[in-house]
Amino acid sequence: MTARACLFVGIIVAGLALRHFGLGLGIPASIVKYGGSVLWGAMVFFLVAIASRRLSRLQIASVSALIAVGVELFRLVHTPWLDAFRLTLAGALLLGRIFSMWDILSYAAGIWLALLLDRLAGPIAALKTPAPHSPS
Repeated sequence: MTARACLFVGIIVAGLALRHFGLGLGIPASIVKYGGSVLWGAMVFFLVAIASRRLSRLQIASVSALIAVGVELFRLVHTPWLDAFRLTLAGALLLGRIFSMWDILSYAAGIWLALLLDRLAGPIAALKTPAPHSPS
């Protein structure tokens, strides 16, 4: 749980840093844009993992993919108040502004990478957790 929470926060920080500083550091715009989407997909994976600890990694990935595709499809919905929210920083980061199939592919890549990262972090976290002591 702690490893997942740390990864979740780290991904948010990395995503915000990429979006804020990426272009200024000379990182190509396409990497800033889609790299942020990859990180967003990974963030959703860890958010679902934290919220639903009893799900398997595959179930977490599936729920995350449904959320990511749902959010992307929601970009096709336009109302004045929703479009106004999308123009804010929070709206852009949470909901995005323009529908893109490339974003869906980026989210899928982020979810897949998060699944692998979670698998790698799992054994590391298990090593730090003391085993329950059983009476002899």
